[in-house]
Amino acid sequence: MEKSKKEKEKKQLLLRLSSSLWEELAGWAEDDFRSINSQIEYLLNECVKQRKKTNKKPVEYDRSEE
Repeated sequence: MEKSKKEKEKKQLLLRLSSSLWEELAGWAEDDFRSINSQIEYLLNECVKQRKKTNKKPVEYDRSEE
């Protein structure tokens, strides 16, 4: 099954991470033979799938504290 054009398109995103989180992700990515970018994308996809399974609504964040 071929992916649609929309599924092939990727959006760019600037993501700031702490050094410790970066190191954890880098190690995990290496263990899974993925790039760090691919590892982050994989983890986000898994989280979205899990959320869909549990039918939860999105969490509202208070951005005024940032």
